Amino acid sequence: MSHDYNAQRAETFETFETMGKEITLPKRAVVDFQFYPEEIEADWDGLEAALREKGFTTTRYEDEETLDASIGPIEVTPDSIWKWEKLATEVALKFDFNPDGWGMVED
Repeated sequence: MSHDYNAQRAETFETFETMGKEITLPKRAVVDFQFYPEEIEADWDGLEAALREKGFTTTRYEDEETLDASIGPIEVTPDSIWKWEKLATEVALKFDFNPDGWGMVED
């Protein structure tokens, strides 16, 4: 089954809009994209190396079976967030990891 990038993009833009109504968004921030493995024997090391090659830093949460791919600080706009989210997702899917949202830390 192929990944639905259109639905993911729509969710990102909706989340951004909702956040903007609840808090004052920073102009720039480090954005964290979360991924979880589809397979029990997932290639965590391979995914982390591939993400680092694209400019991300990674943090592995083994207890939660989640990996964060962080980028930035980047401009906090829905288009900028989506650009990096899509890139990280394209990499993650090659390693059988699925996207699970994003968050940010103000610069």
